Formats: sequence, structure tokens, C-alpha cells
Amino acid sequence: MNREQAKAWCAERGIRYLLAQFVDIHGAAKAKAVPVEHLDMVLDDGAGFAGFALWGLGMGPHGPDYMARGDLASLAPMPWMPGFARLACDGHVKGEPYEYCSRVVLKRALAALADEGYTMYTGIEPEFMLLKRGADGALAPADDTDTLDKPCYDYKGLARNAACLDAMTSALREGGLDVYQIDHEDANGQFEVNFTYADALTTADRLVYLKMGVSEIARAHGMVATFMPKPFADRTGTGAHFHISLGNGQVKNLFHDDADPQRMGLSKLGYHFLAGLLAHAQALAAVCAPTVNSYKRLVVGRSLSGATWAPAYIAYGDNNRTACVRIPYGRIEMRLADGSMNPYLATAAILAAGMDGVRRRLEPGRPCNDNLYECSADQLRERGIGVLPQTLADAITAFERDDVVRGALGDALAAEFIRLKRMEWTEYCRHVSGWETRRYLEFF
Repeated sequence: MNREQAKAWCAERGIRYLLAQFVDIHGAAKAKAVPVEHLDMVLDDGAGFAGFALWGLGMGPHGPDYMARGDLASLAPMPWMPGFARLACDGHVKGEPYEYCSRVVLKRALAALADEGYTMYTGIEPEFMLLKRGADGALAPADDTDTLDKPCYDYKGLARNAACLDAMTSALREGGLDVYQIDHEDANGQFEVNFTYADALTTADRLVYLKMGVSEIARAHGMVATFMPKPFADRTGTGAHFHISLGNGQVKNLFHDDADPQRMGLSKLGYHFLAGLLAHAQALAAVCAPTVNSYKRLVVGRSLSGATWAPAYIAYGDNNRTACVRIPYGRIEMRLADGSMNPYLATAAILAAGMDGVRRRLEPGRPCNDNLYECSADQLRERGIGVLPQTLADAITAFERDDVVRGALGDALAAEFIRLKRMEWTEYCRHVSGWETRRYLEFF
């Protein structure tokens, strides 16, 4: 779509404002509303922001403006905001793409991949919960009847949230996301809306758009939509699994090979990429599961439903959901990521790790197709199976030591990421929780 086509598109749809939108280092959407008459300004100079007011842009109060330049390929209506259209933007400072901009980081990584003859395709499975706040402020599933101990795929749980889910699906489809599946997941109030895969940049843009729409449509229905990894200690956590493949222009999925002797439909290229993911899994955790709360999900233990899908082990298998990588025949599913990740940074990190495996021709070893949750620590050690970091602090340490994954973010942004995440961990460690006061207040 060129400029004139974009202007005609806006006029046909009654678009009055463009939302010049980007994300901060945490992946949270930021934006300015720009009257549609100033489309050329957003595309040329960009919408101006004070970078010091935002997380992770590496600026002080004396810094230059952060200019968000729109990408017409991302132009999409926002049905939950009539008269508005979203325009995903790249950050520029002093006329140059800005090294602290997450979207710029991913675009550079994808450009380098294109120089090697490849295109990265991803599909992300976003899970979220629909909750409400009680009079006491406590959170609970929005549907009072969603109380089953094992609610996954429950018809009633789906039916009683159908109005909200339909509004979400309709809006997302109008915005260009080919939603093909909606289901009630394993936790009460938990849902997943799947949309068709695309090139990696488009998928990251669409995930941000989805989170924007889901949050506001839920609010309009009197609900709170959360992508928080683990809102409830006794219920299954919320993930955002990545499905990954590489193409080369002629072949769309170079990871697919029916001649695979291990009968997973995976090519040698796919196995090398997979091996890179496993080799760098400790560091990838920091970017794919970037919050204190993420590590309440990445533990082994039974939820109230008796099921857990936590990918705690650094291993891969055929249809084995106890490993952090699953091979659903002919492609790779990275199960580590959760809804708190920045999709641009997570994609760039995953790409760097996988391509390191390709360049070094790493091998992933034999698949693990048994239930790793039932293995003892000694059995895991004997099989050479590692465990993912169990705290954000451990993940950040692994990230800091991993030149490949840290390098995917670039020196400046990686340093800012480490600084902010260390700060987050320190604040968490100093927080006095209700558990502590209940346990210790009159204990001694």
C-alpha cells in the first residue's frame, strides 16, 4: 500500500485518527493519536515522543526526541476505537533508526537473515485470562460458573464468554488477523485465540495489535484481560508459544522433511536450528520469560487441575509438552515464551540462537518422548537434560553471559534490559508479601 492508497483506504473506512504506535522495552504498547490529514508527517518525520518518559529508550531528560515513523504495511482499523487505525512505527533519533527501538532490532536481524537467503516465519499462540475484581479487590474468573477443576475445552466456559470472545474475534479479523481457533484453556477463565502465521515482523506486529484489542474489548464487557504468566498459584500459567520455520523464497518451510529418520518431519537445517535453541535456552529465558512472575510458571508441579504445561526442561520431543521445544511435525514449537515478553525482542533472540546452531551445525541429540515431570534430578542429570532458570535473577545472569542472545538485542539495548531487570528483581526481593506477614507476624 502506498500513501495515496492509504489515504483512500482511510477515507473509505471513515478513519479520522492514526494511532502512531510502538512498544517500550517491556513490549507495552505506546502511542499518539494523529489526525489522518497528517499521515505524511507520520511517515516522513514521525510522531514525536519524549524518550525519557518511556521504559528502556536509553534517554535522559536532556535527550533528543524519539520519532516514531509509521510502516504502512501494518495499517489496520481498530474496531474497538471507531475512527482510529493502528500504524506500527519504527523509532528514529536524529534521522536514524534507533538502536533502543525493539522493532528496529528485529528488522535488522531479519535483514541480516535475508542476506543469508532466508525468511523467518512465526506463529504465536496467545493465551490470556478473562477476570473480574471483587469488592475486596481480589481477582477471580469473570464467569462465576467457571469453577471446574479441569476446565480445558469446556463448552460451558466457552459459551458463557461467547459475546466477549466474538467481539474480540470479529475485531481481530477486521484488523487482518486470520483467527482460526478459539478455546477455553486449562485454567479457569483462561482462553486462547489462534491466528494464522506470517513473516516474523508481521506476526510480532499482530500480537501487539491483538493484546491492544483484547484488553480494551474485555474492559468494555466489564472484564480484565490479562496476559500475566501466572495470576493464580494453583492454576496453569499463561504462555505464548512460538511456532517457527524458515523459507528461502522458493520453499516456504525449509524445516520440513518427510525423510527424517526420527519421523518428526524435520530437516537437517531444522535440527541445527533446534540445537541452537537448546544450547541458548538459559539465556533465551530472560527475553522470552522476562518477569519475576514468569518463573512462577516455569516450575514443575501439579496445578489444581492435575495438569501443567510448564516447559521447565531443556529438551525436545515429538509431541512432548514437558520439554521446552516440541516438534509438531515439520516445524519447531518453542514453548518457553509467555505473554509478558516483548515479541520483537523475543523473536530476535530466538532467531539468533537458532541461527547460531545452523552456523555451527549443532546437533540436538536424541528426542525425549517420555514424561520428564516424572524423572528425578539424578535421572535428568544422567540423561544430560538441564532445567530452565527458576528465577528472573538466574535468567538475567545467563543472558548476560551469552554473547549470542545478548548480541541479538545489541550492546546498548541489552545493557538497558539487564539494568531494568536487575532493578525489577531487587524490588521484588525487598517486597514484603502477604504470605510473609501471615507466616511470621506472630510466629516468634
